[in-house]
Amino acid sequence: MQYRLDLVLHPAEGALLRVIGMAERRGFAPQAVHGAADATDQGRWHLQLVVDGDRPPETLCRQIEKIYDCVSVKVTALQGVAA
Repeated sequence: MQYRLDLVLHPAEGALLRVIGMAERRGFAPQAVHGAADATDQGRWHLQLVVDGDRPPETLCRQIEKIYDCVSVKVTALQGVAA
């Protein structure tokens, strides 16, 4: 099953690498990353990370929330996408 994670991160060195590494260590395969810094939100990064995995996405969401640079994370199941 594929999921989209809507993330807001502080613009810190290694922040994206920590998020992707966490997803991989939790059994999810990153498929795509989109996003950019938002000047109207103190330069925070607003990203969408698409992952594929068979585990409950809530587990990944809770773990990513614990990353210091993570401001917020929201998970959405992608409908109509073949795994």
